[in-house]
Amino acid sequence: MILSAFFWAGAFIAGKLSVPFIPTFTLTFLRFFIATTILYFIVKSKDKSNYKLTKNDIPIFLFTGIVGMFGYHVFFFTALKYTTAINSSLIGATNPIITTILCIIFLKDKITFKRTIGILLSFTGVFLTITNANLSIMHNLSLNKGDLLMLVAVCLWAAYSVFSKLVLHKFSPLILTFYSFLFCSVFLIPFVIYERPWTFINQVPYYSFLAVVYMSIFASVIGYLVQQISIKQIGPSKTSIFINLVPIFSIILSVTILKESISVVKIFTTLLIITGVYICQKN
Repeated sequence: MILSAFFWAGAFIAGKLSVPFIPTFTLTFLRFFIATTILYFIVKSKDKSNYKLTKNDIPIFLFTGIVGMFGYHVFFFTALKYTTAINSSLIGATNPIITTILCIIFLKDKITFKRTIGILLSFTGVFLTITNANLSIMHNLSLNKGDLLMLVAVCLWAAYSVFSKLVLHKFSPLILTFYSFLFCSVFLIPFVIYERPWTFINQVPYYSFLAVVYMSIFASVIGYLVQQISIKQIGPSKTSIFINLVPIFSIILSVTILKESISVVKIFTTLLIITGVYICQKN
């Protein structure tokens, strides 16, 4: 999951190179179409069971593909049109809390004092990282349309994580990830046609396509596959904690690739987040 968090952090930088030139639905489709193609060959070579879908399996992958993949990305990108990066990041950091609550409700998971402390520490670290420890920013935060959309996105992702735990006894992480990507890609087709990609595809710079390939292979294929393995091994609640590591890696990548500066405050909050993750994972 640390590896997944690193790749997802890189996806933010890759996204900055793609979003200005490729609309949301087309960008999401390209990402998951390439990822689905790659996973198809992996499934054919690695999964000896050669699992084929039945009618009873279709509702499962409609949920994971539409809610977890299509739903999260669409609501996330749409939210950014109406809200600030600070607001969306703060709301996104509540994912472990929402996931834990859903686990308690649907999986009868137990919330321990140690896990609670770890979640609070991680969330505090994410908050201080985003605000640069400037607590006066809290007075400027307001709930708007974009905030509500981002909250919906986080709830969809949490629901996807918990639901995955419920069905992983039937499917391997590889099969679950592959069909989730496939259903998402198919569902996106009419939306992509609406955006008419043939009218702008020739104007997209090469580095945007390279960014899409990165998001497809590292952030999608490797990132989500590792996440499913993690959900099966340690559960969705603990797995979701590692999402708080994404801002840390984003800072590192921003400094090394975008040449942005890093402050003592960010180093402190980075250690705070890592401490929270460690406490949650420690038996």
